[in-house]
Amino acid sequence: MSATYETRGNVAVITLTNPPVNGLGYSTRLGIVNGLEQAEADPAVKAIVLTGAGKAFSGGADINEFGTPKALAEPNLLSVILALEASTKPVVAAIHSVVMGGGLELALGCHYRVVAPGTLVALPEVKIGLLPGAGGTQRLPRVLGLETALNMIVSGEAVKSELLMQAPGQKLFDKLADGDVVAAAVAFATEKIDARPLPKVRDLKVTHPNADAYLQFARNMVGGMSKNFPAPLKCLDAVAASVKGSFDNGMKAERELFTALMFTPESKALRHAFMAERATTKIPDVPADTPVRDVKKLAVIGAGTMGGGIAMNFLNAGIPVVMLEMKQEALDKGVGVIRKNYEAQVKKGKLKQDKLDARMALLTTTLNYGDLKDADMVIEAVFEDMGVKETVFKTLDEVMKPGAILASNTSTLDVDKIAAFTKRPQDVIGTHFFSPANVMKLLEVIRGEKTAKDVLATVMQLGKKIKKTTVVSGVCDGFIGNRMIEQYSRQAGYLLDEGATPAQVDKAMEKFGMAMGPFRMGDLAGNDIGWYIRKRRATEQPDLRYSKTADLLCELGRFGQKTGAGWYDYVPGKRDAIPSKIVTDMIEKYRADQGITPRKISDDEIVHRLVFALVNEGAKIVEEGIASRASDIDMVYLTGYGFPLHRGGPMNYADQVGLFNVVSAMKRFAANPADDATFWKPAPLLAKLAAEGKSFS
Repeated sequence: MSATYETRGNVAVITLTNPPVNGLGYSTRLGIVNGLEQAEADPAVKAIVLTGAGKAFSGGADINEFGTPKALAEPNLLSVILALEASTKPVVAAIHSVVMGGGLELALGCHYRVVAPGTLVALPEVKIGLLPGAGGTQRLPRVLGLETALNMIVSGEAVKSELLMQAPGQKLFDKLADGDVVAAAVAFATEKIDARPLPKVRDLKVTHPNADAYLQFARNMVGGMSKNFPAPLKCLDAVAASVKGSFDNGMKAERELFTALMFTPESKALRHAFMAERATTKIPDVPADTPVRDVKKLAVIGAGTMGGGIAMNFLNAGIPVVMLEMKQEALDKGVGVIRKNYEAQVKKGKLKQDKLDARMALLTTTLNYGDLKDADMVIEAVFEDMGVKETVFKTLDEVMKPGAILASNTSTLDVDKIAAFTKRPQDVIGTHFFSPANVMKLLEVIRGEKTAKDVLATVMQLGKKIKKTTVVSGVCDGFIGNRMIEQYSRQAGYLLDEGATPAQVDKAMEKFGMAMGPFRMGDLAGNDIGWYIRKRRATEQPDLRYSKTADLLCELGRFGQKTGAGWYDYVPGKRDAIPSKIVTDMIEKYRADQGITPRKISDDEIVHRLVFALVNEGAKIVEEGIASRASDIDMVYLTGYGFPLHRGGPMNYADQVGLFNVVSAMKRFAANPADDATFWKPAPLLAKLAAEGKSFS
């Protein structure tokens, strides 16, 4: 069992032992109940302390049991809490480090709570589309008041214990420990041995001077901020039930609301994303205990937008960076942009001046490759051209010390070819940051054919240190994200050919939930980037079909926001996308030249042609082993491409639609004479899963 039992004098101490955060799995729950029964049966035991081993009191549910019968097996969490409340001997929770979700609900079932300073307290269930389902919505308002409790439950954010201790009339914590929290709890329990009746949170009342008015105000605020997500308003409904009626009726309301949320597609998507993010770090042939290389100093080649953004990630993590450029002017400009970014954070109150100074002090610059020789890792962020990469990597091979990791920030190029420019291909890896690199959460880690396992493990650990979601990709043109987005963009071009406008396509995708439609995205990234790739494709794959509209746009010099004109027109100093008559005329002329009669295209067709283009290419990527699992693709799209979180990523969305229905839609698209029938041939994996009634998950 994942709980231990010991006695300290006349106090029994039950300790949760389910690392890393003492998740409340079946074995842990059973251990608590057995410990309670042992303490109740022992006349020498007069009080009980409940605590957690290691780095947490309890982080809540055991994610390893999500969706399994064990998650609901008796004793379930509600039963454990009832057992705590029913104890005839005082039960004191000794809380430290982290108390979240079911862990906090567990503590609220105890008679008393002693807390260590700096403990993070939260009910974060709303972040996976749920609400606290073991009494959290009913008990927390009784100990913290309606407003504080509602804010915590609706936001899911963690609050430090000292701050909660200052809440007027709070009854969450009975004592702030000074020193060892278990020793403090044992001493407190000893004081309460004869105290009767034993206090129960359920017996407290929720008071507020004008609860109805406050709840209506909160409903308006929460409703406006929780578009596409039903859980925040359901959390509010559950908390509202704590104000009126009995505790038992409130618990009944909580349970009904919780159950309803469990089956919403939004909650399923959020739970999928939660599990998918944790799965990204699991690499089948690279054990978790693989030794890693020390990276105490980093070098960055290039001080442009990408190089500067990449450098900031490591400066933020306290890792010294040396940045190289070919000209002093470029270095000065790059350092100026980094400083300006930090100063903007100081101005907004997100960073203190001393932190800015400390980070800038970690940055040095050079025009000489020889100054990189002491770096443990180097990341090149130069122009996306194989000839340029060759020059850089041959030079790095000469100057970098043995064992240094050589990384390329390429977004599409062959990492194995880049590795072959060196005599140490085992030390070469791809680190594809997304722009702006200091903001975007995604980091695609490209594993070359000869990349050493310890190099991969090191970069994955570094990704975590700089707070990125790291997803491993094999080597192919465009890796996971850009390989798929190319097919998405091809379909967007076909839609223009057939009668849609850039604004119609963008609006349909944004209504679906994308942060930005394909044409606005192209204008932001720079249409010349895609143009460069298509020109390269023309020599490598001459039979590959595209709409010519994007090339015609680039021939007009309309590269997007950076030139003030792309698929849309832009006013200097603003980013508003204004539909362009020049672009409309260009598209209409192209249709006429091709003999295409435009037709009306529905938003539904737009959405599914674009999303299913992603899904089909994603299925090929999984089948080829470029991605280890479909959920890795979802994480790439959720964190790097603005795919709507409430849909859980393209592969999860396809699962929810049903793969049989996805394939059926693709057959309809293939029958469209204006579309590319070969484009819509289902990937073998997709066809197989659809035929067998299975899903990517």
